[in-house]
Amino acid sequence: MAKNNATAPDKILQMHNPAMAGPKVSKAQSTQRYLDIAEVRDGTIVLRDGGVRAILMVSSMNFALKSQEEQEAIVYGYQAFLNSIDFPVQIVIQSRILNIRPYLEMLEEREKTQLNELLRIQTQQYREYIQQLIDISNIMEKSFYVTIPFHPLESKEENFASRFTKIFSPTKVISTSRREFDERRRQLLERVERVVVGLNTLGLKSIVLNTSELIELVYTTYNPEITGQENLADIKDLAIDHGE
Repeated sequence: MAKNNATAPDKILQMHNPAMAGPKVSKAQSTQRYLDIAEVRDGTIVLRDGGVRAILMVSSMNFALKSQEEQEAIVYGYQAFLNSIDFPVQIVIQSRILNIRPYLEMLEEREKTQLNELLRIQTQQYREYIQQLIDISNIMEKSFYVTIPFHPLESKEENFASRFTKIFSPTKVISTSRREFDERRRQLLERVERVVVGLNTLGLKSIVLNTSELIELVYTTYNPEITGQENLADIKDLAIDHGE
């Protein structure tokens, strides 16, 4: 029996902020009910209208450094990729303040354990320089995502009566029926595979975010002001290259 790895949006904030547990949960829930997300399960975002979403994290390339012939090949390849899919996709570029606190902590630890006095001083000066650089400017990092949708009304294996019923109770159906969810996820993954192949032909590597990575992405998206304060897992820790 498959494990149901589901996380409702009202649990997402509690997972990362224990202070919201207990009596204060009801206040958080009043905000969560306005979100389109019903739950996150099995590497898939389930929306309140019954639709499901998969998100790819995609590497980047420096287009400006390419030769004219390479740029033209990339543009034609991208055009061919768009013509090869018969469903919409959403390309999202997210900018975050670069969090290099772990890097500074690592430098400080090396400074303490450095036996060579000259190297210890150089490490200290370098750490202080990096700290000053961060204090006077906000260094941003960009992440690139592709959102791939699937809605039950698009299913080719359901009749009109079945689709009509799910319009009025989509969340209930997908939350209670594992078979229904698995079928929608299967058709969604077929689309994901087509997008991954298309991006690969452009020289872009991509990876599908799993459940925990989706939760972190949703959390940091809706809470940008505390992103740098929380000790969240780094979703950049993936087998993917950024830039060239």
